[in-house]
Amino acid sequence: MIAIELMAAASSAVDHALHTLASTPLAEPAPKGIDTDNVVTFFASKIAPILLAVLGVIFIGRASRGEISKVLTSSAIAIIGLAFIAGAATLFFVGDYLINLIFE
Repeated sequence: MIAIELMAAASSAVDHALHTLASTPLAEPAPKGIDTDNVVTFFASKIAPILLAVLGVIFIGRASRGEISKVLTSSAIAIIGLAFIAGAATLFFVGDYLINLIFE
């Protein structure tokens, strides 16, 4: 009689455990790649302003010491670099537009 009660209790516990396992959701599928849009947004909103602020502090420090020619040279290089970055972004969007225009 005790054995039958133990078997019924064990069966009930196993049934409860299996029901709990069956009702738990499976794990989310692994991501397929890197979300580059969020990475670019992060760099543009967080990293770029900090780097520009550091450049500004360096330029102001040099200008206060009387190194105007170095400040102008560095500023020109920074502006040309920003123009190249903007040009590359523009070409990316123009290229994307042309590909969509041709292949649609």
